[in-house]
Amino acid sequence: MSESLHTVTALPTERRSGCPFDPPAGLTEAQGHGPLSAFTHPGGRPGWLITGYDLVRSVLADPRFSSRKDLLNVVDFELPPAPPGEFLLMDEPQHGRYRKPLVGKFTARRMRLLTERIEQITNDCLDAMERSGPRADLVTAFAKPIPTIVICELLGVPYEDRDSFQEQIDKFMNGETGDEDLLAAYTATQEYLAGLVAAKRAHPTDDVLSELTDSDLSDEELQGISLILLAAGFDTTANMLALGVFALLQNPEQLAALRADPALIDQAVEELLRYLSVAKSFMRTALVDVELGGQTIKAGTTVVLSYNTANRDPERYADPHALDLRRDSGGHLAFGHGIHLCLGQQLARIEMRVALSALLARFPALRLAVPAEEVAVRPESADIHGVKSLPVTWA
Repeated sequence: MSESLHTVTALPTERRSGCPFDPPAGLTEAQGHGPLSAFTHPGGRPGWLITGYDLVRSVLADPRFSSRKDLLNVVDFELPPAPPGEFLLMDEPQHGRYRKPLVGKFTARRMRLLTERIEQITNDCLDAMERSGPRADLVTAFAKPIPTIVICELLGVPYEDRDSFQEQIDKFMNGETGDEDLLAAYTATQEYLAGLVAAKRAHPTDDVLSELTDSDLSDEELQGISLILLAAGFDTTANMLALGVFALLQNPEQLAALRADPALIDQAVEELLRYLSVAKSFMRTALVDVELGGQTIKAGTTVVLSYNTANRDPERYADPHALDLRRDSGGHLAFGHGIHLCLGQQLARIEMRVALSALLARFPALRLAVPAEEVAVRPESADIHGVKSLPVTWA
């Protein structure tokens, strides 16, 4: 190992005071030393931290790096394989067996057909905000309900079950739930999904889960797929909406540009996705020795891919720490890359475009109701970055 190689002994978690949008300072510092740093996993196992755009993208597309949970070399004991259906933690051919039946159900065309329904859901939320205003927590009144209702309707979760479902998902995604409560939330969610799959097999309705019951997938596999889709379809978009509004309110010149030119919304969504990168990092394990960035990644070594620094790489984007809604943000890695590219990316884009446009049009005087430094931010232990609450007013 080169003496000049930068070393990171623990994943940096401290973000710059008063600015929850930038990656932790230690990650940006590591990137300044080069795109690849030696890294020590919490279990003491040696690994690598990849912070550069080109290297992160190349690993995501390289079949010599595995997504399998049981191959992660990060602790001093063996991890179990991913449960059936949870294809994010699998390689081919198992990954393809679960992903292939879903591809046709999340096409850009099919997602566009949902636009009218998303507009209706959004307007219902804004109506409720307006009635109870002129102050609201944007997380609970807007950011969470919209993607929750959409993904539940897509999968066929009954309306009356949505609040309890959202509560359980919150518990094992917020990064603050204790082990005992975490296990209880996961168990409760699995039990609920088992009952939902059985109900769809007995009485199919017009939804994605009912359609999947016609495949050769087992009940257990359908449970795992449903868990992935529900958790990903809810938590990531909810946090993008809330944190995205926060970022716009903290960048008034960019917000003014969007208000002046509503047609800018598509570019704005892509730039917010790049700038915020709420899905912060993922891990891959080398199946063979791989030469990468001038170093040899030994077989069996797990690398951490930092999405938030990759999307802030000055080698890829000029002035990367600035929010610029007119920037060409194409190629960002907010949805990943390669065979695990996010299935729901088009749905997330439509939800963001519709929801942000409607919010800004409805409340032209929207602003924070508390000082920015008082906005509660999710801990870095949460898989998805975001805010716990976002008090706003439009008086």
